[in-house]
Parts: sequence; structure tokens; C-alpha cells
Amino acid sequence: MSTQTDAEEPPVDVTGKAEDVRESLADCDGVLVAFSGGVDSAVVAALAHEALGDDAVACTAKSETLPAAELDDARRVAEEIGIRHEVVEFSELDDPNFVQNDGERCYHCRTMRLGRMYEAAHELGIETVCDGTNASDPGEGHRPGLRAVEELEVRSPLLEAGIEKDEVREIADDFGLSVADKPSMACLSSRIPTGLEVTNERLTRIEKAERVLREWGFSQFRVRDHDGLARIEIAPEELDGALNRDFVVAAREHLTELGFEHVTLDLHGYQTGSVSPNGDDEPLVEDVFAAEYPTASE
Repeated sequence: MSTQTDAEEPPVDVTGKAEDVRESLADCDGVLVAFSGGVDSAVVAALAHEALGDDAVACTAKSETLPAAELDDARRVAEEIGIRHEVVEFSELDDPNFVQNDGERCYHCRTMRLGRMYEAAHELGIETVCDGTNASDPGEGHRPGLRAVEELEVRSPLLEAGIEKDEVREIADDFGLSVADKPSMACLSSRIPTGLEVTNERLTRIEKAERVLREWGFSQFRVRDHDGLARIEIAPEELDGALNRDFVVAAREHLTELGFEHVTLDLHGYQTGSVSPNGDDEPLVEDVFAAEYPTASE
């Protein structure tokens, strides 16, 4: 019969990992959770609230890159949890490094956003700021925002406990959180190809463009803004709905009214980071207007 060696650790179930997070947060005098309302930050907020009660605060940073619908969701989810919710404001567009939209855009954004969290925490007399980074995030390719988390010494309780994305959703489901199955929703600037300036006009146009997809019931989608061309990405399992003629007409009319010259549907479906830099810091999607396409006569 095999026996477990001293070098081997018994597997820790998800409940045990959640308890580890709860106990580690209970040692803090108070925590402020950088709260987007997504499943990761919601789980951290729920565990912090259980551990600390009124000494745990969820804080959402409102800016031009946060869709209004996401702010509404954050307020609703905080109410579900029962945690105190604060909303602070800042503008990424104040930083020219962010506006130029190079391969480090997420680093500049996260630095400003988390810096604003520390300001809010200081005002509330709280020393510890937490975020929702989980154990799956470091392995998901180019993630400069994680460097900002490390530099600012933000605590990532899910990462510390080795809780991966699927386990985060399991914990959220145990809490009965409505966001347990919510797809990831990155900030609006992620829809703008690397190298194309982030402007308030583009962010507003993207937010309004995505409303029609939300109204038609799609759950995982993006409208990529290629400076005049809208490239709609929808999760492969939802593509059949995107081929509905009524939706096609509604999307074309709505996006054209917003100022897009061309409206396209990407038949590859939704792909994370499809306009972000790869490991060589080159955009995955080049200037679509600079490409030469063959004609029927060629």
C-alpha cells in the first residue's frame, strides 16, 4: 500500500482554499477591495465581508473606460454581498502614456486605478488594498497590468491561495452570487488596436455600439474599433444569433449612426486580446485599411 511522503502535500479543496483567504483577511484591521463587480473581485469582496464585516469596503473606480452598465452591475453585486460600496472617479485620459496605447497601456491604467484605490483607502483609514487577480491570470499571456499590482504591493488573496478561475466561479456559486457565470469584461480601451490613440470619442462610440449586442441578449462580445471599421466579435457558441437577419440590420444601422464607416462580423468569434500585443510587442491586428485585398479580376 502506498503512503504519502513528507514531500507531498494533500490536495486542498476549494472550500479549504476559500477558508485560507477568509482567515488571511481576518488578520487585517480592514481591507479595501478594488471592485469591478466581476466574479473575481466579487469573491474577494464576499470573503472579506465575511471575515471583517464593516471593516471591508468594496471600491469601484469610475472612468471613461468603464461602461455604465458595468458600474450598475458593480453596485448591484455589492448590494448582494452586503458590503459597503464606494465609487471614486479618475481619468486614464489624463496620462499621455495611456492615451498613446502602446503595449504597456494596461500597466499605465492599472497603476492609475490602483493608485486611486490607495487614496480612497487612506481617506477611510485602511492600509490594505486587495484585488481580484487569481492563480490563472499570470499564465494568460501578455499581462502588464499584473506588474502594477506587484509594484504597488496590492494583495491578491485568490492568487496567494492558489485559486484558479474555475474555482473562483465555484466559490461564487457557493455564495449564490449572480456573477458566478458572468463572462470576463475588460475595460473599453481593450477594444482599440495597439498604436491607435485612446480618445473619449472612441470609448463613447464603443460603449454605445456594445449596447445593441447586450440588448439582443449576447453575453460574450466585443466591438473592436479600427478607426472607422467596427469589428464585432461574439462568442462562437452565440454566433448563430449574430447571423439573424434582424440583428444584422439592427447592428448595421445602430453602428453606422454612431459614425462607423464599415460594420463587420468576425467569423472567428470572440478572442481574448485580439487587438493587444503579443510577446514581441507587435499588434495582432494591423491597420485593416492599409491592407491590399485581391479583387474578383485578380
